[in-house]
Amino acid sequence: MSMDESYASLPTSHLLGSVPAVVPEEKNTTANRDSTEANLQIFPPANGGDRGRGYQTLEGPSGGPQSTSNWQGVFSISSYVQYFNVDTDIVLNRLMSSLYPLSGDFFSKIDANPDLYGLIWVSTTLVFVIAALGNCATYLMQKRSDSSTSWSFDVSYVNVAACAVYGYILVVPLAFYFLLQYLGSNSSLVRLWCMWSYSLFIFILTAFLLVIPVEFLRWTIIILAGTASAGFVAMNIKTHIEGADLKVVVIASFFLQIALALFIKIWFFP
Repeated sequence: MSMDESYASLPTSHLLGSVPAVVPEEKNTTANRDSTEANLQIFPPANGGDRGRGYQTLEGPSGGPQSTSNWQGVFSISSYVQYFNVDTDIVLNRLMSSLYPLSGDFFSKIDANPDLYGLIWVSTTLVFVIAALGNCATYLMQKRSDSSTSWSFDVSYVNVAACAVYGYILVVPLAFYFLLQYLGSNSSLVRLWCMWSYSLFIFILTAFLLVIPVEFLRWTIIILAGTASAGFVAMNIKTHIEGADLKVVVIASFFLQIALALFIKIWFFP
């Protein structure tokens, strides 16, 4: 073996000034493909910085879901998870707050964490309560005047209750939201839904008292309950738009709540 051949066989990877090995083109292609696949997991990509950011399911800096800037987030369940992040103590506290019509501080209590749990739970409970107890109250009133009356459950009460309650709690806050936006007052649709849904809680309690087959007492109870619920809504709307001269909005919210109370009495507890 010659001296030149012995030098050529020495390893040179540890020597200073040695040239690093060339990575094959296949490896580079694989790495680029992996990087591209990783980037595609965040869809749609951000266009034009933060202003053009599409809907992201990743968490933001504060630990919560990032805000949506297009309609794609409306159809994602993860967009609504934050509005059900409440425990029993919070819900009970908000239910009790709805029974104090003159406080007007409900929005300050839910400002950090408005929920839609009450929108579903309170509304659904009210639907079944007034439908069931309405049938009981109608039977007792008929039984009082005619002892031969037999019990029968009117299923149409459930249909009417569902249409009336769900329609009211969804459409009325939505209408007020657009009205306030049109009049130049900033408002939050979720907070309006939250406040209005808890305002219905008093009608659940009232329904049990309306079973009493005494018409004068029934009217007294529903008027008191309707006034309390209407006062709760009106006072909180007034606080919510404080600084803006929108008395007509406050008055409208009051009488709409009174109208709901009268509808419950006339239709379900005649």
